[in-house]
Formats: sequence, C-alpha cells, structure tokens
Amino acid sequence: MSERTPRPMSRRQLTMMSLGGAIGTGLFIGSGSGIAAAGPAVVVSFAVAGFLVILLMNMMAEMAAARPDAGAFSVYAEKAMGFTAGAVIGWLYWIQAVVVIAAEATAAAAITAAWFPAIPQGVWVLAFLAVFTAVNLMAVSGFGTFEYWFAMLKVLAIVGLLAVGAAMIFGLLPGVAAPGLDNLFGHGGFAPHGITGICSALLIVVFAFGGTEIVTIAAAESDDPARNIGRAVRSVLVRILVFYIGSVLVMVTVLPWNSTDLAAGPFVAVLKAARLSGVETVMAAVIVIALLSALNANLYGASRMLLSLSRRRIAPQALGRRSANGAPRPAVLACVAFGAVTVVLNFLAPDLVLPMLLRVVGSTVLVVWVFVAVSQLLLRRRADREGTPLSFRMWGFPYLSVLALLLLAAIMVLAMLDPANRIQLLSTIGLTVLLAVLCRIFVPRPAPVPAAGHAGPGAPATRADDPADAAGGIREPARAAGPGR
Repeated sequence: MSERTPRPMSRRQLTMMSLGGAIGTGLFIGSGSGIAAAGPAVVVSFAVAGFLVILLMNMMAEMAAARPDAGAFSVYAEKAMGFTAGAVIGWLYWIQAVVVIAAEATAAAAITAAWFPAIPQGVWVLAFLAVFTAVNLMAVSGFGTFEYWFAMLKVLAIVGLLAVGAAMIFGLLPGVAAPGLDNLFGHGGFAPHGITGICSALLIVVFAFGGTEIVTIAAAESDDPARNIGRAVRSVLVRILVFYIGSVLVMVTVLPWNSTDLAAGPFVAVLKAARLSGVETVMAAVIVIALLSALNANLYGASRMLLSLSRRRIAPQALGRRSANGAPRPAVLACVAFGAVTVVLNFLAPDLVLPMLLRVVGSTVLVVWVFVAVSQLLLRRRADREGTPLSFRMWGFPYLSVLALLLLAAIMVLAMLDPANRIQLLSTIGLTVLLAVLCRIFVPRPAPVPAAGHAGPGAPATRADDPADAAGGIREPARAAGPGR
C-alpha cells in the first residue's frame, strides 16, 4: 500500500508554476529581437508559436494524466520508442537544465552586483545557488509555494504593462499622446520585412515558450495528478496567449517597431514612453526575479529527471533516494554541484564556457518537443487500438498531432537556413546522437516486462506501489528483476 506525498503540490500551485514556466526573460527581453526582425507582424510569429505550444501542452497533458511520473517525457519516450529514446531525452533535458542553472545564476548575479558593487558577483552566485538548493530540499509543497509567488510577481509585471499600454493607446494618461494605429501600419507597414521577417521572428520567439514542459514533471507531485494536469493546461493556455500576444501588441502599438529603445528593452521602453519614473530599476528587479524563477524551476526539473533516470537504472542508483519530506536530496545536490562547477569554469573563461555550452544545448527545447509529439502520437494510437480509457484526451487527434510535428519540422528547416541557428541546432543534434551512442554502450538494457504485469499506455494514474517510492508518491515504470529495480 503506497503512501501519499507529504503535503503535495496543490492544483493552484501547479497551475501557477506552469504559467510561470512559460513567462521568462524570453518575453521581457527577447521579444525586442523578434520585433526588430518582423516589425508589428511579430504578433503573427507569437501566435504561431503559441498555437504550437497549445498543441504540445495538450499532448503532454494526455500522457501525464495517464501516467504521472517524475521522468515525464523521458518515460513517455521510452514507452513509445524504446529504452534508448527515453534515456537520451532524459539526459539531454538534464544537461540543458544544469547549464541553464549556471547561466541564470550568473546573469542574475551580474545585475544584482551592479546594485551592490561592494559585493563581488561570485558571492551573489553562491548565495543564489545556496538559497535555491535549500528551497528544492523542502517538501514539494514548500517549493510549490515559493514558485507560486515567483510566478505571481511575473504575472503582475505583465498585467501592469498591459494596463499602462491600454491607458496609453486610449489616451487615458495625462500628458501622453495616444498613438492610435500609426505605429502598427506606418514605418513600412504591418510586415515591413514580409514573410521572411515573420519566419525569422518565429525562430526567435519559439524559444521564449521553453519551460512549459516542466508542468508534466511537477504534475507527478501534485495532490491529484490525473485531474490537475488537465485543469492546469486548460487554465494556462488562454492566459499564455493573452500575456504574450497582448504584451507584444501593446509594444508595437505604443512605439514604432524600429525604435532603438524597443529593441534594447521592450518593457522598459513602453513604461518610459508612459513617463513613469524609476522603470529601469523596477524592470531590472523583474528580470532578476524571472532569472531566479527559471533557476528554481530548472533545478526542480533537473533533480526530478535525475531521480527518474536513477530509478530506471540509467543514472547511478545513489541518486534515486528521497528524504523524509519527499525531496530527492542526492539528485538536487548533484544538479547544484554540476551547475556550480559550470559557474566556476565560466569565471575562469567567461567568453568560452557558458557560450559554448548554451550553444550546444540551445535547441534542446525543439528536440524535446519532437520527442513529445512522436511519443504522444504513438502512445495514443496504441491506447486507442487496445481500447484503453484516457482521462484526458488530446483533441483533434491525429490531425493536430501531425500538424504539431509539421510545425516543428518547419521551424527546424528555418533554423538550418540561418547560419547562427544552424550551428546551434546541429550542435544539439550532435549532442543527442552522442548521448544515444553512449547510452547504447554503457547503459544496460532492462529486462522485458512480462505481459501479465504490463500496464497499458493509458493505464489509470495511481500512486507508487514500490515502497522506495512511498515518500515521493511517484509512479515509476515497472522493471523486471535483474537490471531493473
């Protein structure tokens, strides 16, 4: 008889975490590059990217509702395509997450050190890593509360921008002239660079949605995974589109798309145009919060993925233990250790280490999304063929699943046509192939699970039957005796 996770994550926390995972520096800073590439038509780029994310989140929700698991898309890839696929995508996600932990800590420390020049940047990095290690060693409900308020602060920043922008557009701010629609259709028109600009911006903005996949990892530690994942996805999707498309629409309506201020920092540019004082400091604080929220979420996702890899005998078994409060302490400490080593190496060679690592893992989100789409397509077909009931079903199947794959393929083709993105994508694909080779050579294959004990792809979501999982309540894939657990 399995135990339930002590004080698991609530549906409200899961919903806000999934929303916060999709809101980061890609919107606060990166949207300026998208505007420069496409002009006002960047709204189309965000709409296409947002539609793709809606499809992918529904795919992930279907699989997570059927089988909530800390390994999430790694486990689903294994069930759909075999052991090597699951191992590769698990390690690829983990590597990307620990590199991002180092990058976010370094970026947040650089901003904070500018406020307090007497304290060296390295001290801030260590402080951030120490604080978020402690947060991730809490019970999952404590982590959920922490990330809930982080996400809330980012949401409030966006709501504030939308409110200020709307007031400017409708001439409600004293002393600020209403821009009308001149900026949307002047300065070369709505799409000054045509379809090429829209495609170029799509390459930029699609990465702004990276992080949404963490909701499937977190769902496994919520109080009712099968129901919560569906509710979280449904409530978040509209908000993501409103926040992203609404924010960008405000930016290109309030200011000319070719404004240098807009390219440098779109949120700050809009607030400065509204003649609000102190906006640079406020937005710098919001960006630090976004960076630290991403650090926190990536540490959470990386530690849970490492936990799952360990329990599936793909990573060292010592990393598969949980403490009394359900936190995967060895996995958290291992992730922080790798992140800290990366930070130290970056300080020794700042123009080499992190830029190189970020280039290698820069397209990880695309590879993960491809694995997600293929896994859902295969597992759903298998579930339908076997008559397995699913508590959450991807709508428009199989047409929308195929459409998602076609959109991902188109984005990859666009990336290959751009020199900078080509290097990044090829580097990530090269890392993926290397991981596949290493997994084939060094990771022992699990023994096949007997048919009588095999749960179908749409088996009802249950808590762990293995006593080793009791503290965390995570349902891991069953293994036969021998190389398995």
